[in-house]
Amino acid sequence: MNALTPTTRALTWSLHLLVAGLLALAAVRAVTDDRPQAPAVFAVAAAVGAVYAVGPALPAVRASRRAAALWLGAVGAVWLVLLALSAEGVWLAFPLYFVQLHLLSRRAGLFAVAGTAVAAIAAFSVHQGTFTVATAIGPALGAAVAVAVVWGYQALYRESERRRRLIEELTATRADLADAQRTAGVLQERQRLAREIHDTLAQGLSSIQLLLRAAERALPDRPGPATTYVGQARQTAMDNLAEARRFVAALSPPALDDTSLANALERLCATTGERHGIDVRFRLAGRPRPLSTAREVALLRVAQSALANTVAHARAGHAEVALAYEDDAVVLDVIDDGTGFDPDAVSSPGPGGGGFGLTAMRARVHDLDGSLAVESAPGRGTALVARVPLPPATDDPEAQP
Repeated sequence: MNALTPTTRALTWSLHLLVAGLLALAAVRAVTDDRPQAPAVFAVAAAVGAVYAVGPALPAVRASRRAAALWLGAVGAVWLVLLALSAEGVWLAFPLYFVQLHLLSRRAGLFAVAGTAVAAIAAFSVHQGTFTVATAIGPALGAAVAVAVVWGYQALYRESERRRRLIEELTATRADLADAQRTAGVLQERQRLAREIHDTLAQGLSSIQLLLRAAERALPDRPGPATTYVGQARQTAMDNLAEARRFVAALSPPALDDTSLANALERLCATTGERHGIDVRFRLAGRPRPLSTAREVALLRVAQSALANTVAHARAGHAEVALAYEDDAVVLDVIDDGTGFDPDAVSSPGPGGGGFGLTAMRARVHDLDGSLAVESAPGRGTALVARVPLPPATDDPEAQP
């Protein structure tokens, strides 16, 4: 059953008041017309009202279609008695249509409305002593209107729920994208600082140490103040060089601390498999080459994002991450046997779909002049291929060990 909103709560109370008003009107008409069965009509109308009042008071009626069907059956049985005693009982058919359509499934509700309409037409014809088309028009038209209104409202409600979920997903995706961008910015700044320290401070200290060692060898063999000062300066340069290297190590991406890209990817596969209960394997091909920090971080983040999508959306049982070193490029493949999807449907991020994760991965790879391709189809799994070109080792100072 759907949760009640302020609007549906107001409509529900209006329906309850309508039932109570129609029951009171049937009882009052029987009394004012001085009918012989007026006491019976009054008593049965009160019974209908009592049985009807039980439904809103029981949470099970709103939570279970079986309980709702039993309650509606009890209400209908007492209503049929009222219908046999008084023609005014026909009026109750209209609010009963809405209650039946709201609480029962679409097919069961349609049958219940049809049965209620037939009972109302038959009883009214008996009370009138004849059957005419006009006798059938009222209950039948009321049933048609109730079906159209309730089904139309349900369609609007489902559309509203879809839009609400899309908005929530979009908000969550934008928050994740913002976090990813902040993380990427922090990592990029850390990498820049590491390169600056390595290329300036560390290189300068290393050069100073080499020059001081040369000066120490050029000094006379006998000890003296100059030799002592040069030794102290060389030791200070060594200490500061070690500190600069610690700074560079501290600024490196945590997942790549003291390990290679292949080891980091293998550890990622093992961790993902253990946490989410799927079989994730890693495969390495080719002879590993030293990569720049930017390339290692980009490929690691692409693998993390692709596996996160596999866990969150693919419902896959198996996945594979492959890292291949070629002569002029390094290639990362992430393959799963999940439900798959239509890549064209999420190629452009927007309110109607996702695509932010793929866009972020493409941007990360394109920053390195690489390419990212996704092959997938509903029910046929997904294959993601990220290819990052490698410059010659002599032209890539960052890639030097």
